[in-house]
Amino acid sequence: MAEDYYQILGVKRDASAEEIKKAYRKLAQKYHPDKAKGDKRQAEEQFKKISEAYAVLSNPEKRKEYDEFGSQGFQQRYSREDIFKGFDFGEIFDTGISDNIFSRLFGGLGGFGGRQARGGGRTRIFRYGGVPGEDFEAQAQHLKGEDLQVEMPITLHEMAFGTEKLVSFTSNGQSVKVSVKIPPGALPGKRLRIPGKGRPGHMGGPAGDLYIKLREQEHPVFKREGNDLYVDRHIRFTEAALGTKVTAPTLDGKTMSLKVPPGTQSHTKMRLKNYGIPFANGKTRGDQYVRIIVDTPTELTKKQKTLLEELTKEGL
Repeated sequence: MAEDYYQILGVKRDASAEEIKKAYRKLAQKYHPDKAKGDKRQAEEQFKKISEAYAVLSNPEKRKEYDEFGSQGFQQRYSREDIFKGFDFGEIFDTGISDNIFSRLFGGLGGFGGRQARGGGRTRIFRYGGVPGEDFEAQAQHLKGEDLQVEMPITLHEMAFGTEKLVSFTSNGQSVKVSVKIPPGALPGKRLRIPGKGRPGHMGGPAGDLYIKLREQEHPVFKREGNDLYVDRHIRFTEAALGTKVTAPTLDGKTMSLKVPPGTQSHTKMRLKNYGIPFANGKTRGDQYVRIIVDTPTELTKKQKTLLEELTKEGL
C-alpha cells in the first residue's frame, strides 16, 4: 500500500502551506544523505520520500487531487515525472542544504534536477551540482510538454456498456479533436490518460498527456449510488395493503415485472441482481433496486372517506 504523504512529513491533513514547508525543511536537514548519521542508503531513500511528499502537498492542485483519490489512486494517475513537473526549487534551496543532492537523486527526471533560463537567443539548462557557471544545451527529449485535462459528460448507459466519443479542446490556439474509448464500468471522477495528446514539448520534445475526466449526466429515471442503480415505483396504499404488481425498466432495455406482496411498506427496496453498472474488473456488476413508494391521497371523495371511516371501525 502506498505511504501517506501527510504521515511522511508528519503533518495533519489540514496543515497550512507554511506548516508543510516548515516540516519539509526540518526533515530535509535531518535526512540529507551527505549529513545524516548512520545508514546513508536509508537516509537517501527517506530523503526521496519527503521530497516527493513535499512536491505534491506544496502544489495546491496536486494536493487537491491527492486528497480526493488517496495515496493509491493518486500514484496510479501520476508518474514520478508528473509529480516533480513544475516543482519550485526556490522552495528547497532556502533550506540551506547543498543543492547538488537534487541533481544526484533526481537528475534523471525530465525537468527535474535543473532550471531553465533564456539568454543569447537560445534556451539553456543549468544543471545543479556541476561546475559553477557551466551550462549545457537543453536536450529536447527531456523537455516534455504540459499535460492537459478535459471534462467529458457521460451517460449511465455509456458507463455501463462503454463507448467511443470525440472530445474537442483547444491547444496552443488550435482546435483539437481526439477519439476516446470509454471502457465499461468507467465511473464519474475517473481520469482516462491518453499519452502524447497534451501540449507539444519544448524545442521538439515529447508532448504531454491528455487526461479525460468523466462527468455524469443526470438520468430522468435512474439514480446511481456507486455501481448500484435505483428506480422508484409508486403504488396506492390499498395496493400496498392487498399486494400488486409493478414493472420497471433496466439499462439493458428490458422491462421487469415484480410482485409486490401484501403489507409492503413505503420505501421497500426490491433487488434485481446484476442489473447495475459493471465494476472496473469487468467480472461483476452492481445491482438495480426498485423502490416502492406508497402514496397517501391528499384529497378524498365523499364515498372514499365513508369507506375509510368504515375500515377504521374495523380496526384498519
